[in-house]
Amino acid sequence: MTNFSVTRRNRMLSMTILLLSLCWSSAWAAAIKPAKKPTLNQCVALGDWVVPGSGRTTQQDVIARAAKASVVLLGETHVNADHHRWQLQTLVALHAVRPNMVIGFEMFPRRVQAALDQWVDGKLSEKEFLRVAEWDRVWNTDANLYLPLFHFARMNRIPMRALNIETNLRRQVAEKGFYGIPVEEREGLTHPAEPSQAYVDYLLPIYKQHDRKDKQKGEIAQDDADFRRFIGGQQLWDRAMAQILQQAVTESTGAEKPLVVGVMGTGHVLHGFGVAHQLHDLGVRNVAALLPWDSDKSCKNLVAGVADAVFGVLPHVSESFRPQFQRLGIRYEMGRGGAVVLQVEKNSIAEAAKLQDSDVIIEMAGLPLKETEDVINIVKRQSPGTWLPLTIKRDEQELQIIAKFPALKH
Repeated sequence: MTNFSVTRRNRMLSMTILLLSLCWSSAWAAAIKPAKKPTLNQCVALGDWVVPGSGRTTQQDVIARAAKASVVLLGETHVNADHHRWQLQTLVALHAVRPNMVIGFEMFPRRVQAALDQWVDGKLSEKEFLRVAEWDRVWNTDANLYLPLFHFARMNRIPMRALNIETNLRRQVAEKGFYGIPVEEREGLTHPAEPSQAYVDYLLPIYKQHDRKDKQKGEIAQDDADFRRFIGGQQLWDRAMAQILQQAVTESTGAEKPLVVGVMGTGHVLHGFGVAHQLHDLGVRNVAALLPWDSDKSCKNLVAGVADAVFGVLPHVSESFRPQFQRLGIRYEMGRGGAVVLQVEKNSIAEAAKLQDSDVIIEMAGLPLKETEDVINIVKRQSPGTWLPLTIKRDEQELQIIAKFPALKH
């Protein structure tokens, strides 16, 4: 016991000396001395940290600087397994320096916070946790991608925070505007900070790819009413996560504030447009943004300000990772006599089947949908290479469409 304590004190002393020897600056790039250039046609080599606009740096420097922030944002592409491995590696490194930590997850809406608390307290098994947290309903991405992060939090008794709001609320704000939603239905959200012009420019091409009921045909101007509602929905998403992160920073009663880490999609992190912008409006100024960077990603995107630092990982290859079960690729809620489609994921089976937001799926394979689990269970049973007939209602018209599940590639 004595030897362990001495070793631990020595280790902590070494860390303290290391941190004191590093000069923290909010201008990351100015403090980094570029190392050798990345290999040709590869902006960020595998396993390398790069400060955009400056050059390569070290893991020690990135972690030491990030650990001095109030909030650290870790981006991801949800289906890329390497992104989640990188997140775990980064969390471990940050925890070694700042063991007083809180981790927020975009994957959970606020209403399931009790399930996260019970999980960290060791009161739920994996299966129970995923069921009580309604994983298949609220996120519906293979849980194996995220479970190492959840186990790391529980193993180290790190509080987990649910950052998200109901998809239906985002959809309503995107359709009606923030003030079009009654106060009691806003889940305690305050009005988001106005977006920067750069964020508006960034969102416009994304909006043009969406198939929305009120979307105008032809060229779309930035003052288009539906586009502004779309921006409002995105801002609400950012604001919701920023509020929970801000609360974790400010509501701590301990002498030392925790390091608050947010795990979320890269789109909420890029260029500081999203969550960081809302955190600044809420008074949290010291925010670090770290991103995984796929080795085949275009070099033109690696510009100063895209993040404080990026780490080289392998790109996602769909056939290299087989999920435990089939996915249709929708977010939905039960109502109107079936499963109401709230969002159709890009490049999903649902998108290929021409499902649209606001469609109501009445039947799958001839079976009526009455409960949330009906959709999940039917899709899970679907074999690769088979077709699933869907009966849907769209604008009061009943239609038949086919969801085609591709065969596995060997």
